[in-house]
Amino acid sequence: MRKKFIFNPLHSALLALFASTAAFAQSDTVVVSGSRAETKLSETPVSIGIVNRTQWDQDKAKSVGEMINRIPGVFWNDLGNEQHSMSIRQPISTNAVYQYLEDGIPIRPLGVFNHNSLNETNMNGSSAVEVVKGAASSLYGSNAVGGAVNFLTQKPSRTPTGYLGYRRDNTDGFYRVDSGASNSWGNLGLRFSHYSSEREHTNWQQYSGGKKDSLTLRADYELSPTSWLRASLVHTNLDADMTGSLFENDYRTNPSKSINTFTWRKDKTTRANLAWEGETTAKGVTTVTLFARHNDHGQLPAYTISGCAGTVCRGTINNNHVESLGFDVKHVQALSWLNARLVSGVYIDSSQNDYVSDNLRIARDAVSGVYQSYALNNVANPSGVRDYGAGIFNHALFAQLELTPAQNFRVVAGARYDSIAYDFVNHLVPSANFGAPNEKRNFSRISPKMGATFALSNTQSLYANLSQGFTPPEVSQLYGKTAIPDLKPSVYNNQEIGWRALLPNRIQFETALYQLNGKDTIVSYTSEVGDSYNKNAGQTRSRGLELSLAQQLPEWDWRLGATWATHEFVNYLVSAKVGAVEDYAGKLMPQAPSHTLNAQIAWKFTPDSRIAVGLIKQGGYWMNNLNTVRYEGHTLLNVTASHKLQGGIEVWGQVRNLNNERYADTASSSYKSGTFTPNSQNTYSPGAPRSVILGLTKSFL
Repeated sequence: MRKKFIFNPLHSALLALFASTAAFAQSDTVVVSGSRAETKLSETPVSIGIVNRTQWDQDKAKSVGEMINRIPGVFWNDLGNEQHSMSIRQPISTNAVYQYLEDGIPIRPLGVFNHNSLNETNMNGSSAVEVVKGAASSLYGSNAVGGAVNFLTQKPSRTPTGYLGYRRDNTDGFYRVDSGASNSWGNLGLRFSHYSSEREHTNWQQYSGGKKDSLTLRADYELSPTSWLRASLVHTNLDADMTGSLFENDYRTNPSKSINTFTWRKDKTTRANLAWEGETTAKGVTTVTLFARHNDHGQLPAYTISGCAGTVCRGTINNNHVESLGFDVKHVQALSWLNARLVSGVYIDSSQNDYVSDNLRIARDAVSGVYQSYALNNVANPSGVRDYGAGIFNHALFAQLELTPAQNFRVVAGARYDSIAYDFVNHLVPSANFGAPNEKRNFSRISPKMGATFALSNTQSLYANLSQGFTPPEVSQLYGKTAIPDLKPSVYNNQEIGWRALLPNRIQFETALYQLNGKDTIVSYTSEVGDSYNKNAGQTRSRGLELSLAQQLPEWDWRLGATWATHEFVNYLVSAKVGAVEDYAGKLMPQAPSHTLNAQIAWKFTPDSRIAVGLIKQGGYWMNNLNTVRYEGHTLLNVTASHKLQGGIEVWGQVRNLNNERYADTASSSYKSGTFTPNSQNTYSPGAPRSVILGLTKSFL
């Protein structure tokens, strides 16, 4: 049996960190996501990973995931064409345990979480991304359990700037065009950021084409020396094949194969924000943000094809439409005692979620296993047909007090109250085939937080954090069947200690130790054969150690981010069937790598030339709840070289998966008991082989 990595951070240990005194740590790094206001990182008692625009431009990031995966404890899992799952202090999953934000405003409303939500962002429109790791519901409300990912849109420039870029990867059939322009005229500044990408159908992997267009418009207007307006518009249009996964034999012998020939995802999203900020009190600044969302998510998903009997299988086709209006009011007030500051506000989000799903009859080739065609099958198989609307109303109040009760000691305490209401309307006749009856349901929750920072010197500081996160039942979990389960929010308690330091030779160092305990996890509970329902029946525990090191020298720079973690079921009974192995208490959770490593070393051999070698190592993990089938992990090498020419031109190249390792982006197994048949129970999403990308960029200053 594999030895578990175990530690036990207790509340007393958190407080014991602050038993001595020293000079308060100073840092030039300022973050906004840890307190919803500009704050020195050294005074922020929470683990935050930051990647700025300069860093991802230098690394030639192909996706959002490559930007944030350099942060320890964070893993964006590639599912192709910007489709993804996520892991932030949690196993890799599609669960609603993260909050995705843009300028502090959620990208999607609660209740309709989409694990692919980051494909709704425009990476070229962002100046930086900040990842708050650990429970953050005290500031950002529901779903901020594993963490919150906040993209900061780029401000307009003061002088005329622009860029054009092109890259191509022949192995992956991928190319992308980037463009942008910005300038200011007096008090008005404007910025346009865009990219269009396409993965051609002819590439190393069958049926894996896709394309995306994404643009961001931002306007800033200075009303006075103490107030301003900001308006932003983000639009994305993704049309992607859904390649799906492979069974064991095909993954080992023919990883380029796809058994899907018609599955797809089409996402169209538009978000608009209008923010005003100004001094409304002495030493107080108020920000009022109005926001709107308009999203369409249609798919014929590969993951719902099931129930195959010979050459016939079942599937679905669905569409989810979301419209939102809301506002966020935040006030930051400096107080005259103990160097205190109060951040408080109100958040109101009113959304309408409409969902339609139809059943399909899938034709499958008996020899190859390839799904060849489909047709509507509502008459012959009406079970699971859905047509409903759900009004979703989220009202919240939040406050966070920060003060310095003693020299070098900064304390932060906060809480948020969330009220959540669902107004469910079934447009069909409620029945076993057509879903639940109409109803209204309410949830409410107070999420607290307590943290502190303590300086060891002017270059080192410690921090500790106790916080809580929660996630309410999703609309689909409540209303997927006729009987509406009696569900309550899942709650997660986070304990964390950390150390930040600037070591000799300007080596930047940060480490964090955490424990995240979850209770009332919603599982699909089987009461008897053929009958299952959603139930709060899970309890989990995640423990981890994160480490970050980096150094910038005139000719060399390097970075290393590493995570060691265990994620286990404390209680996880998912069936009452006699004789079935359905209690996974004490087992490690599947798709939870034992460790991850993301490192890079770069040499700037001339003032305008740079070459970097990167390493990505993912440890092994169990593929099933029973901990009997294992993926052994993988190691990938990447090389990036760039050279700047006169006239703002840069040429660059990148070799990805230099060692041409066969690996899986995801690996899972449905095996529970009885005879183990890998080729029907194990599934893999194969990663890309070695590929070469060439790029050209022109900057206009």
